[in-house]
Amino acid sequence: MESRYTPANIERKWQEAWVNQGLHRTSTDQGKPKFYALSMFPYPSGNLHMGHVRVYTIVDVIARIKRMQGYRVLNPMGWDAFGLPAENAAIERGVHPAKWTYANIDQMRDQLKDLGISFDWDKEIATCSPDYYKWTQWMFLQFFQGGLAYQKEATVNWDPIDQTVLANEQVDSAGISWRSGAKVERKLLRQWFLKITDYAEQLLQDLDQLDGWPEKVRLMQANWIGKSTGAQVTFTTEQGDDLVVFTTRPDTLWGATFMVIAPEHPLVEKLTVAGQTEAIKAYQEMAAKKSDVDRSAEGKEKTGVWTGSCAINPVNGAKVPIWIADYVMMDYGTGAIMAVPAHDQRDFEFAKKFGLGIKVVVQPEGEVLDGGTIAEAWAGAGVMVNSEALDGVVAGKGKGQSVERAVEWLEANNKGKGTTNFRLRDWLISRQRYWGSPIPIIHCDDCGAVAVADDQLPVELPVDVEFSGKGSPLAKLESWVNVPCPTCGKPAKRETDTMDTFMCSSWYFMRYPDAQNDGAAFDPAVGNDWMAVDQYVGGIEHAILHLLYSRFFTKVVRDRGLLTCDEPFKRLLTQGMVQGRTFKNPTTGQYVIPQNVADPANPVDPTTGEVLDVVYEKMSKSKHNGVAPSDVISKYGADTARMFILFKAPPEKDLEWDDADVEGQFRFMNRIWRLVTESGVNSGNAIATPENLSKDEKVLRRAIHTAIKEITEDMTDEYQFNTAISELMKLSNALSDAACKDSPVYAEGIRTLLLLLAPFAPHIADELWMGMGFETSVHVQAFPVVDAGALVVDELTIVIQVLGKTRGTIEVAATLSKDEVEAAARASEVAQKYIAGKEVKKVIVVPGKLVNFVVG
Repeated sequence: MESRYTPANIERKWQEAWVNQGLHRTSTDQGKPKFYALSMFPYPSGNLHMGHVRVYTIVDVIARIKRMQGYRVLNPMGWDAFGLPAENAAIERGVHPAKWTYANIDQMRDQLKDLGISFDWDKEIATCSPDYYKWTQWMFLQFFQGGLAYQKEATVNWDPIDQTVLANEQVDSAGISWRSGAKVERKLLRQWFLKITDYAEQLLQDLDQLDGWPEKVRLMQANWIGKSTGAQVTFTTEQGDDLVVFTTRPDTLWGATFMVIAPEHPLVEKLTVAGQTEAIKAYQEMAAKKSDVDRSAEGKEKTGVWTGSCAINPVNGAKVPIWIADYVMMDYGTGAIMAVPAHDQRDFEFAKKFGLGIKVVVQPEGEVLDGGTIAEAWAGAGVMVNSEALDGVVAGKGKGQSVERAVEWLEANNKGKGTTNFRLRDWLISRQRYWGSPIPIIHCDDCGAVAVADDQLPVELPVDVEFSGKGSPLAKLESWVNVPCPTCGKPAKRETDTMDTFMCSSWYFMRYPDAQNDGAAFDPAVGNDWMAVDQYVGGIEHAILHLLYSRFFTKVVRDRGLLTCDEPFKRLLTQGMVQGRTFKNPTTGQYVIPQNVADPANPVDPTTGEVLDVVYEKMSKSKHNGVAPSDVISKYGADTARMFILFKAPPEKDLEWDDADVEGQFRFMNRIWRLVTESGVNSGNAIATPENLSKDEKVLRRAIHTAIKEITEDMTDEYQFNTAISELMKLSNALSDAACKDSPVYAEGIRTLLLLLAPFAPHIADELWMGMGFETSVHVQAFPVVDAGALVVDELTIVIQVLGKTRGTIEVAATLSKDEVEAAARASEVAQKYIAGKEVKKVIVVPGKLVNFVVG
């Protein structure tokens, strides 16, 4: 073994050795309990960043410890490989998306291996591979056959230049497409949806099962699902059509003075009177050019146009005008609302702007509000007024209060009914793009939407396509589109939309346990053996959509008889971001390249001379604050990178990158190297026994088992990697300072240090372990178990103070009572030297720590 620690000489060696030994292959030993450790798989952009290093190192430490604790561990890796960046690369560089994607996968796989992550690469998947998306298509058909997949007209963000649908995230605050620079339009297209709303109640209620999830994430999901109770009420238009609204405050129906419907509502044309046609059409065109974000923004100017028609308020027969306004959207609720301006601020502002009536129906007890004079809507508590049967009732949702009473009145008078509503909308999965899984449907004029037969899957993406950036390449390829109907044989057409990439990532964790199965998405016996995932780790940015869709998928697959678990992930850890030191011009907001800052201690803009702000922000290319993992590994080694990223901050907190702290971890690795190589300990050393130990041996053995206890606790449930590494440092210091280096206890300490270190810094641990003469890897050894007896203290060191000043120490039996400790202290040479012949006015005894004599 080398005298100096040189990571470059050992890390690649051990990575290859672990592969040859098959150490990371998933065990099939059914005698062991299972542990499924999973990190969110990455998009193959081509390069790892420090955020990747953090999440995969976290999961790797958990997986390694669980293996050493006797579990059969599944720790897989794959690639979320479909998506727009690959298609953009095809347009910009003339490279086929598949070629670009697979080249990136190869590069990132090598980078992951350089980190020493213990992935079982036999389980690797790529969502863009036909042998994976074959089963994504099969999953879609499970939804289709179960009545959970359907098509309908939906409003989308449409890029008129590129002829494609854009996600909300691809439209900037000014409504401009990030791709073409065109003004984005709102357009109705026939799209595919999944009925996630059928599972809204289950998804909400089962959050209570997820006690291993952060409360913040559960709350975010609950708010996204957005359950609300109230009433469904039907207003009738002058033309005789029904306008159904849902309201959480049916008690305020008597105060509804107008209605607002979405510009896209199907009744708009029928409701529009001749004199309003031009204004209504102009407003619809304007609204169509706005994104949902713009339309629903708080504080935006209220706009709208009256249709010229009215509806009848069902509770009092009053005629209320029907307006269109862009803040009401067709894909939320019923696309129509009743407006109660006296008690809703948005409605109040709209009514004031357009001179609409304001009727008070709730007012504070003992006060009188006048709709004509109030300065803002009253949304507080009070009693009902001007509400006929509800007058005098306390306003609110409690038992016997106005909301409950209003529902009872509506149902008794056949004017409406109590109901539950959800904010959650059905999941739109259609994408007018190439690089995604084709939807396995064929459209026939006679037979309708026909599923592609299971034995004809996958519907593969054609290779000979043209990437112009204008519309869907698939729709233009007639040789691929035109096919016979599977049912009647007549000419038909393939569905040319591809699936949202969330479809691929909503079930990938089901595929991993049986990743090489050619005949099924997974064998239910294998799936039920491994599911649910025991520990899932990923970014908080996936708290809603990915995690919600994965929960939905799991429940549907359960209901199709393939799985028995209700939830996919037992425990969830959302790791914080990795932030880098960033130089920013406070005036322009521009980020400055660190290499262009002459004096980082007193940074100024090299162009303007302004003093720069120095802040820590999420690492990114645009901020010039990134640190390449490959640079850190080449300089310090993977073990140092791992130790730093685990030690710097608790896993759920943001981490500020600091080169000095990286150096500190490298020095620690060197200390361990020297400690072990200079210890003389080898595999032949005698095993320590707890009997007849000297005081020094007891102290050292206590330090050893304290480290075992603390690290085991830190790595159980609430993972605290930073404090676990602190315990490694304490044990290292205790061994360095030990006064019994020729003892079997010292040899036990060296071995224990390496066993505890192994999950965190696997390369150096195996090098030092095998260097001591052991025949099998440190990673196949049992994780140390605490000996509770070693933690018992049989002697205590008591500090002797006189008038608060320390004069020395004594050793006493740990079993002594408080009075016995005082007596021993009083009789000690240390105390007698200062209190003999003096009056002891008071004695303060702090059990287990000190005795203080107050003398005259």
